[in-house]
Amino acid sequence: MIRTPRRRREEPLDHAELARLLPAPGDPELSSDRLNGLEEHLMTEIRNLTSDTAPDASPHTASDTSPGASTGAPPVGAPARNRAPRPARRPGRRPVLVGVAAALVLAAAGVAGLAGSSGGSGRAVAPPAGAVPAPVVQVVRGSTAGLAGAVADISGAAARAELPEPGPGQFLYVRSEVSWLVSWEGADGKNRSYVDEIHPREVWMSPDGDKGWLMEPYKEAVDRDGITLDDPEGGGRTLNSPSYDYLRTLPTDPGLLLKKIYDETGGMGNGPDQQAFSTIGDLLREQVVPPKLAAGLYRAAARIPGVVLVDDSVDAVGRHGVAIARTDEADGARTEWIFDRETYTYLGERTVQTRDAEGIEAGTVRGRTAVTDRAVVDAVKQRPAGLGDAPPSA
Repeated sequence: MIRTPRRRREEPLDHAELARLLPAPGDPELSSDRLNGLEEHLMTEIRNLTSDTAPDASPHTASDTSPGASTGAPPVGAPARNRAPRPARRPGRRPVLVGVAAALVLAAAGVAGLAGSSGGSGRAVAPPAGAVPAPVVQVVRGSTAGLAGAVADISGAAARAELPEPGPGQFLYVRSEVSWLVSWEGADGKNRSYVDEIHPREVWMSPDGDKGWLMEPYKEAVDRDGITLDDPEGGGRTLNSPSYDYLRTLPTDPGLLLKKIYDETGGMGNGPDQQAFSTIGDLLREQVVPPKLAAGLYRAAARIPGVVLVDDSVDAVGRHGVAIARTDEADGARTEWIFDRETYTYLGERTVQTRDAEGIEAGTVRGRTAVTDRAVVDAVKQRPAGLGDAPPSA
């Protein structure tokens, strides 16, 4: 999986308590965009650390009783940026931003910056730069009816896929269009849901996962020329920090896969079933998955309680398809993996709020992605033929 900030689940942070515990900040000298970047990074680490100690409890239901998203969303919107942004993550080697380290970062950025500071109230008078109102779609229920047949078609197409095989010294390349939720509390104290404008995200990873590069120039925290994803430690790979080489070692039998996923992710996230579904989604989102393994992962996902079929969903570039989905009962957010209804190839992902919660209106599109290219190239920052090379380093 790609080791970059993406999202876990959004969890409320008690800013008042932070402000009480930390020394009063001075006048911040960083730009608002830079403050937002620091906030996003720190909040992601805090959420990840919190989720690792969350109680292991989850409802086991046979079908989705929560409403789910349908058609009509404009091609803007996407997964919550708080949730790493499900950023690709390497939990085994997360930076530990707690205690003194966290205090130093917060003090440098200013506690007021965590709420988008703008004066005494600590509330922003305008949404973050580049953000647009989150789209809201009609919410309908998903169903287990037709799920087995759809999964058979999807897994069959995945097993037959002809994907590039990386050779020595080559890199796996994945290009996506993405957008994440930006929660904003206005001067009146009311939460409003905004999303990043849809923008490109490109990732290069070596098959062993030790070298990589990310380009997402839309993000202030990412230089226009990108940032390195190199892993000098070359640590052991797991489901939460995989590489292409690691994926090739996994069993393809859906029963064995699901057992391994539950065993290795126990105690993480919002219960074992939701975490299993999220783990599979993370493996699929920004990776080139061997065909037989991809087929096994889809069949494994269909066995997770609460997984349903959504008749229509829309990815970040406006492509419609059927979706395998599951609602996180903790916050009502439903993640949908979208597939072309004719070829059954993976298109992208959408996350829709199924009930009013945490200041987010039911029907809000919290996140959306669209995979537009997967390939093998000879170097980082090199694009496949037809796309041209990435800009040279500054």
